[in-house]
Amino acid sequence: MNELEDGSESGLGSYWAELTQVCLVNILSRLTLEERWRGPMLVCKPWLNACKDPSLNSVIDLESHFGSATELPRHWTPEFERRIDSMLRSVALWSDGSLKEIRLRHCSDRSLSLVAQSCANLQVLSIRSCAHVTDQVMAKIASGCPLLREVDISYCYEISHESLALIGRNCTNLQVLRRSLMNWLDPSQHARVVPKEYLNACPQDGDSEAAAIAKYMPHLVTLELQFSKLTAKGLDMISQGCPNLEDLDLSGCANLTSRDIIKASCHLKKMKSLKKPNFYIPRAVFNAAERYGHWQLYDERFQTDVFRI
Repeated sequence: MNELEDGSESGLGSYWAELTQVCLVNILSRLTLEERWRGPMLVCKPWLNACKDPSLNSVIDLESHFGSATELPRHWTPEFERRIDSMLRSVALWSDGSLKEIRLRHCSDRSLSLVAQSCANLQVLSIRSCAHVTDQVMAKIASGCPLLREVDISYCYEISHESLALIGRNCTNLQVLRRSLMNWLDPSQHARVVPKEYLNACPQDGDSEAAAIAKYMPHLVTLELQFSKLTAKGLDMISQGCPNLEDLDLSGCANLTSRDIIKASCHLKKMKSLKKPNFYIPRAVFNAAERYGHWQLYDERFQTDVFRI
């Protein structure tokens, strides 16, 4: 008991130091990503090396840290983005090609370029709210990660319909696409959080994106297009090009009418869940609000140190 209390090498420390790599990895696998980064990785070199084992780095999921409390202005700063990039690059390298799932926000082309080069087995890419992820790196992702089955590029305003076309053309297993925009009807909720220039950068080419989805993503089962600016023409293309849709989210799509949605629904025989725009909001409100941008960056908001990287 005294040996454990005084932290001597002959106590608990020596016991853990003598564990084989296999045993240590097995123990660490029972911890969450955050627990590993906050604890074992900081203890000693052998523990750090164990945390780098590919089997512990097949998934990086930080989404739970973006789902509570309040969105902070610092999450949109270059410093915070570099922390996220640093973590993603580390996991991508340590995974040795086994990384299958990425769920985080505020990364950039810097880290995704490495993912595209080294993570051919990637199946899930969820990168919401990434101000500096562009078509250039998404083209690399489309060619380097052909096994993608789920993609979430919501609130990524530097990604255009060209990336959607490339992803659909190269990733034939794609079944889930989330491409929501911020709520451009009322930007006030994020006016002091999200940079103003980004709030004003809301994509306008809703029908171009719809055309790419309809043409290149015929196997979609779930499609989320909250606050998209697509029109009846775009929705009609999707309904005819994606006949397997079961879940469709059109919340906040102010350019659509009830008649547009009813018409499109006739082609979607497998539909189980359809979220419609809030038609009780007067059209005058939509037209007036369009001058000012959009609001809801997240329904989920968070506060995190990103493990103090």
